[in-house]
Amino acid sequence: MGFSCFWLLLSIILTTSFVYPSSSAHGNSDLIQKTCKNTKYYDLCVSSLKSDASSRKADAKGLALIMIKVGIANATATNSYLSLEMVNVPNDTLMKKVMQQCADMYASANDSLQNSVQDLSMDMYDYAYLHVLAAADYPNSCHNAFNRYPGTNYPSELALREDGLKRICDVVLGIIDGLSL
Repeated sequence: MGFSCFWLLLSIILTTSFVYPSSSAHGNSDLIQKTCKNTKYYDLCVSSLKSDASSRKADAKGLALIMIKVGIANATATNSYLSLEMVNVPNDTLMKKVMQQCADMYASANDSLQNSVQDLSMDMYDYAYLHVLAAADYPNSCHNAFNRYPGTNYPSELALREDGLKRICDVVLGIIDGLSL
């Protein structure tokens, strides 16, 4: 369990772009805190936004875009992880098939998040919200793929990554809710 937690923490750090020392990237603390109070995962929101130097000059929509970038990085990293894992199961065609389905789901999550960026840039908050909601659901489809095939076990590392993307998307949804008021 400790080893998996280490990898989750490492992947969160890697997916939040480059983490700058806290003294150099404090961000617009008041706006970040105000914005993050409207989200389900306040600590994740604050730490992710403060770790991105561009948050210092961002408005609320810019903060949403930063969090979407975090989600895109997570989906991309998970897709890469699955691709590497497929190489580690060369003789297990069923597991490869399920992992490929999951990789496709995370690619679709990435696409949905990319679409939400376009929607936000055009102030189409409802569409952005729907795209982020879809991105949050794709990992669930991956999990269900494992359940459809008896004898395949859902890897704990993948479960941690799924939870991470869902949390990131929940933060983005909370920020978008605040934008549409």
